[in-house]
Amino acid sequence: MRRPVRSAAQFIPPRLTIAALQKAAASCTGCNLYQRAMQTVFGEGSAHATIMLVGEQPGDQEDQAGHPFVGPAGKILDKALAEVGITRASVYVTNAVKHFKWEPQGKRRKHKKPSVSEIAACRPWLEAEVQVVNPRVVVCLGVTAAQSVFGKTVRLNDLRGQFWNTPIVSNVFVTIHPSALLRFPEAGQRDEEYRRFAEDLRQVERFLRA
Repeated sequence: MRRPVRSAAQFIPPRLTIAALQKAAASCTGCNLYQRAMQTVFGEGSAHATIMLVGEQPGDQEDQAGHPFVGPAGKILDKALAEVGITRASVYVTNAVKHFKWEPQGKRRKHKKPSVSEIAACRPWLEAEVQVVNPRVVVCLGVTAAQSVFGKTVRLNDLRGQFWNTPIVSNVFVTIHPSALLRFPEAGQRDEEYRRFAEDLRQVERFLRA
């Protein structure tokens, strides 16, 4: 007899508001990641945002603070948004997976990529967020976010820099996750990749003004 597939679907509240979703997600046990994370890190921002930014999962600092994109990657994101004329207060920011997945590295908690089943288990939260916010554009930051939004395995370079329609929302734009910029060893390469990232966000801003 097959075991039932675990999912966040059973925790989705009947009345969909951001506040109701945040409260319900705090007790989500739809996959095993809740067991080692400090807390659920749900999406935040304007409930009427025209742009929804979707990352992979909370990092160590986000897990401790309980807020998305407050660590080093968040600082890069804030800088790039400001450069292209998008304020952080005007967007909704969330992650495909709401709990921090990690493995020990000495005294540190090292980020570990969520599995396909963990991404799928958490997808109902993202679907509910999209339904409530109803953004004009969803920006996937990295391949995990794109996998959640597209509902299948995808390759970042095949999707980056274009607008797509997906099963849960239209006008999806794919770029890299800002944390990827921290992993380039050479300063020149980091600067070049940051310019590409900022230009991707500028393309989104131009689309909204068109």
